[in-house]
Amino acid sequence: MEASRDVQFTRFENGRWQTVDGTVVREDLVRLHVNGQELARLMCTPRELDHLALGFLRSEGFIQSMADVRLINVCPSQTCVEVWLRDASFEPPGRGIITSGCGGGITFADLTAKAKPLDSDLRVTPGQISRLLRSFLAGQQQRGIHTAALATGETLVVVTEDVGRHNTINRLWGHCLVAGIPTRDCILLSTGRISSEMLNKAARMEIPVVVSRTSPTSLAVALARAWHVTLVGYARRDSLNVYAGQERIAVAEAVDEASACDLGAGHRHLDREGCDQPRVVVARRGGEHDQSLARGPPLASRRRL
Repeated sequence: MEASRDVQFTRFENGRWQTVDGTVVREDLVRLHVNGQELARLMCTPRELDHLALGFLRSEGFIQSMADVRLINVCPSQTCVEVWLRDASFEPPGRGIITSGCGGGITFADLTAKAKPLDSDLRVTPGQISRLLRSFLAGQQQRGIHTAALATGETLVVVTEDVGRHNTINRLWGHCLVAGIPTRDCILLSTGRISSEMLNKAARMEIPVVVSRTSPTSLAVALARAWHVTLVGYARRDSLNVYAGQERIAVAEAVDEASACDLGAGHRHLDREGCDQPRVVVARRGGEHDQSLARGPPLASRRRL
């Protein structure tokens, strides 16, 4: 099913009205049933609903792997998903939390509960983040929709889209479950605001670096600091803000790369844009701290699924 729907609208431009044929992103209500009982109602883009449902169940801890799933069926109308678990004793929780996700997301997780800090040796450079983000955004085809991607090194492994930013992460995890792709020590990229629910999903996926084009929420920042997740916001070509986990941003390596760029072949001087040196703002309780950082190796490859 297509992610958009044709629509005719009127545009006022240069003092005149004109009729325009265009598209808008689709948003439908989808019911998720587990073992014959309704678990949740999701506002989402109605496509690849099996991945969305599986990712939701995994992020909420109802399943751990595909081995827990006996059968999954998407109804022909694309308005419901039936999942049958091997555990016949499954009972839906009594009450979920309506989150700040687009359309009103839902989670059954206790976001106030203590979690074990994430232990990872992953390090990234600002230049690496900048290049991944540019490749990530270059692939967007539909306007008005959120996108998320899972990356390793310089490669985008999985890219998903949905009208709800929280749904894009569920779709990522669902796809990885089906395809057998590990999520630990990967980088998560998102076009949307990082909420506490989304940060919780990333931590459950054992993702140590989360990057967004926009801002995190206050609770997401608090959880990232408590769970040792590196949280980057307002990532742009020449700047980014670090709200938690600055130690994973390879500052020393980036400075060395900047020197190599300035003193490269023929000792040609490259300006800031040519050298692609992002400016980093580290968010701290006592204020902000700026550092000039630089580029890494060229982008290797990209695969969109």
